[in-house]
Amino acid sequence: MAALEVKDLCKTYIVNKRQLNILKNVSFTVDEGEMVAIMGPSGSGKSTLLYSVSGMDKATAGSVKLCGTEITDMSEKEMADYRLKKMGFIFQQMNMLKNLTVYDNIILPGYEAHTGKSRAEIDEKARELMHKMEISEIGDNDITEVSGGQLQRACICRSLINSPEILFADEPTGALNQSSSEEVMRMLAKLNGEGMTIMLVTHDMKSAAKCSRILYIVDGNIKGELQLGKLAEDGKEFTENDIRARERKVGNWLESLGW
Repeated sequence: MAALEVKDLCKTYIVNKRQLNILKNVSFTVDEGEMVAIMGPSGSGKSTLLYSVSGMDKATAGSVKLCGTEITDMSEKEMADYRLKKMGFIFQQMNMLKNLTVYDNIILPGYEAHTGKSRAEIDEKARELMHKMEISEIGDNDITEVSGGQLQRACICRSLINSPEILFADEPTGALNQSSSEEVMRMLAKLNGEGMTIMLVTHDMKSAAKCSRILYIVDGNIKGELQLGKLAEDGKEFTENDIRARERKVGNWLESLGW
């Protein structure tokens, strides 16, 4: 079953009386349990695509269905509520509140969603997620007292607190060093192996190689697609050889597309 169905999606901006067509009749699906990377040159429309399909930016035309629900005709208030309860977001700049501890940042969307869960249930979910992301020890820290990799894993916890249908990630490793990037992608691949649907935008070939499929976008159109299959599934651990083989495959494919 498709978790995300996008059909003939268009996004147009008017700048200095000129019409800029950023997305041009883009169509694709993301199946439940897939981890799909969006790649392409700078300015190709990658982030605009992610923002449009997640309802953060309103599409000019086209259809976006999340688990069968059309979201393009929702009001701003309806869309905000739907995002909070049904979608999770991970950003390059993390967007943590500086006056809250790491733990408080994680639980805040759970309290804001008003899903009927008690505070005790939300707290228990947060602690389970922090244990899974291997950051249980930093909950009481200020966000300035932890590493970038730890903070991004906390952002993953925050994105999962309301048990979303899909995770959207915009350059989740863009502000991290290599070791932290690999750790964050390992965690995302692990989540995907457990069944979480993920769509991410990335410039990083190594990050994309951990996804099950890659879409390559140029000038607002999808120009290529590469099937890789899941890196991790049903708790199976992946090896360095697995990763290197996928990276070579992705590298050769990107080179053929003029990357």
